[in-house]
Amino acid sequence: MIPMPDGPKVGHLIQLAEFMKEDLRAIYDNPHGTRRALISRGRKNAKTTETACLLLLHLAGPESKDNTEVYSAAMSRDQAAIVYRIAAKMVRLSERLLESIVPRDTIKELYCREYGTLYRALSADAATTYGLNPALVIHDELGQVKGPMHALYEALETATAAQSDPLSVVISTQAPTDGDLLSVLIDDAMESHEPTTVLRLNTAPMELDPFDVETIRLANPAFDVFMNQSEVLKMAEQARRMPSRESSYRNLVLNQRVEVSNPFVTRAVWEANGEEGTLRTIYGGLDLSETNDLTALVLYDPHTGGVEPHFWLPSEGLQERARQDRVPYDVWAEQGYLRTTPGRSVEYEFVAQFLFDLFQSRDIRKIAFDRWNMKHLRPWLIKAGLSETFIDDRFVNFGQGFQSMSPALRNLESLLLNQKIFHGGHPILRMCAMNSVVRMDPAGSRKLDKGKSRGRIDGMVSLAMASAVASEDQHEKQVYPVDLDSILEGHAA
Repeated sequence: MIPMPDGPKVGHLIQLAEFMKEDLRAIYDNPHGTRRALISRGRKNAKTTETACLLLLHLAGPESKDNTEVYSAAMSRDQAAIVYRIAAKMVRLSERLLESIVPRDTIKELYCREYGTLYRALSADAATTYGLNPALVIHDELGQVKGPMHALYEALETATAAQSDPLSVVISTQAPTDGDLLSVLIDDAMESHEPTTVLRLNTAPMELDPFDVETIRLANPAFDVFMNQSEVLKMAEQARRMPSRESSYRNLVLNQRVEVSNPFVTRAVWEANGEEGTLRTIYGGLDLSETNDLTALVLYDPHTGGVEPHFWLPSEGLQERARQDRVPYDVWAEQGYLRTTPGRSVEYEFVAQFLFDLFQSRDIRKIAFDRWNMKHLRPWLIKAGLSETFIDDRFVNFGQGFQSMSPALRNLESLLLNQKIFHGGHPILRMCAMNSVVRMDPAGSRKLDKGKSRGRIDGMVSLAMASAVASEDQHEKQVYPVDLDSILEGHAA
């Protein structure tokens, strides 16, 4: 009964593609009943049109219930307006629907007089989302949410408690990282096998050729039905020629979890350096945490390319932090990838003793460090048995500003691109690598930005420092120039 709202067949009744019919069967023919449905595929697979069809199904179709409310939730006013516009067009193009449904454009509502049902398009910047009583909520493009929680999602999901059998449908391309809300929901659906949760995921595996037509088809069920194939293939070719476009292409077209905003290293490049390495002549980078954050020490051998990461977190509250960051710190601790110290903060005494033992047993040439917390570590290093002279000789102050970090990142980037790093697939270092986002100043200099990154990046900061100090010591050339800003800040302090 629903007409096409746009395109060359506008006004003709919609003929659902087979993959859309399968979506409907999965949701409405589920013998256990469906509480939540997650539908994720690449862009331009008519996700917004399918969203509009679903909300009309519950507003005036056989799934409608008298005097109930239906909502679509979008991350922006513009996206919310698009969903409403498509649904309102469908209504206005159908005489039969228009007899029962009243469009209210100014407030983006559709009201069905026959059943007393109401649809409203909501956005994340709406004044309030409380006091709602939805029977159906459609979360549009939830993959745009950064982090594991979002106020609009939480408000609508808790509001469904008043309904006897509410339904939530998420229709979106994937989020960029594992710690984002949509990724959390998808992973939970895959692991829990909850029968009332339906998962419809079309994505291209990371190991496949991203530019191959068959790979594109895996994430785009509409590719051979109604997609503009030439445009999609042009996007693939642009991404092949320009690496800066690859992340966006992987996320939006191949529906892969890939960070779009200025990642320091792509997943493919990182995994290409994943072999085990050996270390003999060792340099290190030490990123000390303030209190209860991740402390990282990464060792690096410039001759072999071997990398050996070490990480510390406080043992108290470890499971709570794992839930908060959406990463398995507790599991990593059991597996030996993460060291813990007693209490609720990382005790530098244990880090100092570990460093002392390293100097006794390994050929450690230099360790670069961020000076801000070194004053707290230094007394413990002396207590562990290192002399003042030894500390001054082996520990190198490394600024964290653009002047120091930009050449360090350029050096590390070259090593990674040429597959001269062998990190062995350490899961915590991998997490830091995938979280690392670059910030650029007007002059084009770069540094890793903890504020813009989606999670911990301490391991990558340490690796950048280690590879930079190794390059300087080995070649007797200055890889990281004196950071005058840091020196001036230190004098001012």
